[in-house]
Amino acid sequence: MAGIPEGSRDRRRSFNGEERIALFLAADGRCAECGQELEPGWHGDHIEPWSEGGPTDVINGRATCPSCNLKKGNRSMAISSGLRSWQQEARERYHSRNGGENSNFLVVATPGAGKTTFALTIAEDLISRGTISNIVVVAPTKHLRRQWAEAGARVGIKLDHLFENKNGAVGSDFDGVVATYQAIASAPLLWKRLCASKRTLVIFDEIHHAGDGDGLVWGDALKDSFESATRRLLLSGTPFRTDGKPLPFVAYDETRRAVPSYSYDYGMALADGGVVRPAVFPAWDGKSKWRRSGQLAVTEVDLSDADKDEIPPALKAALDPTGAWIPSVLQEAHEALLRMRIDTPDAGGLVIASDQFAATAYAAILERIAGVQVPVAISDEPNASDIIKNFARGNAPWIVAVQMIAEGVDIPRLGVGVYASRVRTKMFFTQVVGRFVRMRGDEDPTTARLFIPSIAVLLAFAQDIEKMVDAVLAEEEKQIREMQDTHGQGDTLIPAYETVSSSVATHHVTIAGGSQFTPEQLDFAQRTMAMAGPTSPSVTAEWVAGLLTSAQLLNGNALPGQRADTDVEPLGDQKKSLRRLIHRKAGRLSALTNRPYEHINGELNQSLGNVVKTATMEQLQKRLAMLDAAIKEAQKK
Repeated sequence: MAGIPEGSRDRRRSFNGEERIALFLAADGRCAECGQELEPGWHGDHIEPWSEGGPTDVINGRATCPSCNLKKGNRSMAISSGLRSWQQEARERYHSRNGGENSNFLVVATPGAGKTTFALTIAEDLISRGTISNIVVVAPTKHLRRQWAEAGARVGIKLDHLFENKNGAVGSDFDGVVATYQAIASAPLLWKRLCASKRTLVIFDEIHHAGDGDGLVWGDALKDSFESATRRLLLSGTPFRTDGKPLPFVAYDETRRAVPSYSYDYGMALADGGVVRPAVFPAWDGKSKWRRSGQLAVTEVDLSDADKDEIPPALKAALDPTGAWIPSVLQEAHEALLRMRIDTPDAGGLVIASDQFAATAYAAILERIAGVQVPVAISDEPNASDIIKNFARGNAPWIVAVQMIAEGVDIPRLGVGVYASRVRTKMFFTQVVGRFVRMRGDEDPTTARLFIPSIAVLLAFAQDIEKMVDAVLAEEEKQIREMQDTHGQGDTLIPAYETVSSSVATHHVTIAGGSQFTPEQLDFAQRTMAMAGPTSPSVTAEWVAGLLTSAQLLNGNALPGQRADTDVEPLGDQKKSLRRLIHRKAGRLSALTNRPYEHINGELNQSLGNVVKTATMEQLQKRLAMLDAAIKEAQKK
């Protein structure tokens, strides 16, 4: 806990058996908080929290029922006082369903939702009640070992992320250990012994990795290692299924899809607010050329026209760093990042590459474009974790990685990405998207942008995600109009093709809000924004294109591929859109008059006798009218 030196805490956190008996007898078998009769699983509670230096001694202990102790929690700890609604709900479900030994609990929660915080909360709960005295976290990568250890340290849980199998034992001053799936698979008997020596909670981060490894042996090793664990908590950022051997400790339905004990998807996170940000997907087309090895005939196809058999060689040609397609996409992505950094100066960009050679080449291209050094994170290199950590904490514009940042790694400042991987599975794509949608706070206005090749399978994945966004986010273009009127395939091995060349990328479509916008529509929207002047970063070309499209729909002139919605939006959403427009108009007036935005807003507050956040619809419309009049007057000068 912050402010409490490590040496000031009792080395032992849990009350031992004799102490628990003493606490039980001292309480006469009743909860010290509510007086109810104690049942098996009652908590040994520190009166002065352990994380604040309270000793693990009967003089600082009391017996409580789980309900009272969980309500009390450690009020000084972030994981107890700052849980999101879904985390608290999942926590309550966990404790209501997991009373027995060797129980499993699978949580599927969208990337960025806070699975690590949830898992550490459960660990703290189980330690407090004496259910466990040891933690083993199994993670996909070395970098995630460090990330888990750092997250644990912030809440007083000490996890050894440097443990090696050859050590044979974990230091007594640790609460547990973090290991990779590969390390467990290489020494299952060691981990079976470590798990059996203490009452252990095993946390499987991204449990679907249990199906990795040659011959799917990792799953068998995990089962051998942790079958005797006291509790098992399974985490995944995306729903998953199996076409082969079932993963250990996972329940499946009749379609072989994993059945979660608790699920929290991207749409739910958007609805809750403050968890994830929306994303758009500029899809870039272009011509790819290749020939089969040993043949002279050259095949040429547009990415957007490639069929299932043509996609592998076409995508490989487009992603070839010696061609024209990927350099032109990196140029477009960098320009998008520069625009984002005007409002968010430390916004960062990430390129996901297929292999080490491509990653190094992409970094060199970006260095020529951006004029700065671009770090490359490759999982095989020992300093990869430090590279990622330094980038996350710094201000550098770009980083290139080979897969390893695709899941679990937390870099909230990422805002622009380039999907330059040949992997075409929905799970991997969703995990990549998850790197860009983590919000930096409730007021984060950023819309993430992930540049993708314009191939059918990736377009479908992007549209599926956007359909979730569309189901949650208000249709702002429709709201504004009403105010004026009434006031979302598996990857295969690349065949033996020889890449010939690729053309400069051309903007095919951008997927946003469940709709597709052509470059011409977005260009018109950009010109409209330029006429309006400076805007909030939350006002994007896609948003304006949707607004303009809505106006045409309401006039009965629908554009191809666009849709009309006739649902009436709630008043709260209408006011939110109007406040957004007011913000944009105030920015325009500020630019015209060279007066600070805050001064203009303050004068309006004083003149109207209200503030934007609490103003009624009528008051907001009056504020908008005053801004329009002031802008018109300023334009005359």
